[in-house]
Amino acid sequence: MRPTLSLIQREFTAYFFSPIGFVTLAVFLLVTGRLFGLALGLLTEPGPRGTEFPMQTLLGDEKFWLVFLFIPPLLTMRLLAEERGTGTLESLMTAPIRDWQVVAGKYLACLLFYVVLWLPTLAYLPVLLDLDANWKPRIDPWPVVTSYVGAFFAGAMFLAIGLYVSSLVKSQLVAAMIAMILSLVFVVAAFWRPEYDAGSLTTRIVYFLSVPEHFRRDFTRGIVDTRHLTLYGSITLLCLFLTVRSLEARRLR
Repeated sequence: MRPTLSLIQREFTAYFFSPIGFVTLAVFLLVTGRLFGLALGLLTEPGPRGTEFPMQTLLGDEKFWLVFLFIPPLLTMRLLAEERGTGTLESLMTAPIRDWQVVAGKYLACLLFYVVLWLPTLAYLPVLLDLDANWKPRIDPWPVVTSYVGAFFAGAMFLAIGLYVSSLVKSQLVAAMIAMILSLVFVVAAFWRPEYDAGSLTTRIVYFLSVPEHFRRDFTRGIVDTRHLTLYGSITLLCLFLTVRSLEARRLR
């Protein structure tokens, strides 16, 4: 357990000594801040021009997901690709630490930094919940809770995809590009809306895979659909398993 904790600490602190970490944080806060401004404007609009679900303006907006598409690949591209490119992966694999501990340590460190990205957005909650003098929300807090839960599990899935890709290549840039392309499967469906029957099999598949649609229709409205969480969890576990197998295959060469 101690080697895993040491690896988590090393990888987590590395984000704060890397320009990638600060650039990612700045871009993320810039986009969420802009969307928060739009949500604030809608909250003050009277009548039908306003919004019933302010979190839908933040996480159900297509602009957010266009930017989000770049964030997990940027956070994961260096985790194993850098180790392979510099030749330090062999030294790490000969250390008294198992392959699954290496994967768990790097993944958890990346996931922790992903959580750090979201922490500043908690400053938006007093406005989004319309807290009174006694800190009691005048707006239903459940959509906010479900939105953050969905953002955590969806991010965990995209990070796992990026970590697996990073274990396969030596170039960080190539790792980021491939991870981005694979992540498109779960994002591009929200922007591809051809004319088809709303009850058709194609529609159900597109909706099942489309993470932005999950937020636009469910999470930001206070609805937790276990099918979405099952998708996120299954892809996460599959990618982590494949990452461990990738390291094991390299050890056997």
